[in-house]
Amino acid sequence: MSKPWDHQAANARPEGAAASRRRPIGVFTDYADAERAVDRLSDLGFPVERVAIIGDDLRMVEQVTGRLNYGGAALKGAWSGALPGVLIGWLFGLFDLINPLVASVVLAFYGLIIGAVIGAVVGLVGHALQRGRRDFDAVTMMVPRRFEVVVDEDVADEAARLLAEAPAAQTPNTTPTTG
Repeated sequence: MSKPWDHQAANARPEGAAASRRRPIGVFTDYADAERAVDRLSDLGFPVERVAIIGDDLRMVEQVTGRLNYGGAALKGAWSGALPGVLIGWLFGLFDLINPLVASVVLAFYGLIIGAVIGAVVGLVGHALQRGRRDFDAVTMMVPRRFEVVVDEDVADEAARLLAEAPAAQTPNTTPTTG
């Protein structure tokens, strides 16, 4: 049985020792540059199913998006409560045997209102419990410092040669590697 994370089942690759070993052919400081290198290999007819882009040296970046006050906490809570409220109201409305369309619209509207109110109250209470320790809103993301383009060992020399022949404008910010 094939699993989504099972690379061997999803992509037919040669069996044996060489299939499990990969060699880097380029190190990039930007994902777009690594993507361009793989696109260049694809344009030149290289079997790109044997290529991977690996992000290395991960760091967590928390981008502050602004202040968070009681109004903002209530608004975020209302938004996060409104959507589940609409969906639950709509589902209950579908079970009305006489007029499911009208009932689902009316109950979805009631669910929106009730969900937004409950969400706003929960958002306010959560913000109040923080007692000013986190009065800002932020988005957290994982960002790699560099990207390696790696290929199967048995075709690495060909891929490195194709990238080396590529014009400089096609693969900027690269550090070619040799095995």
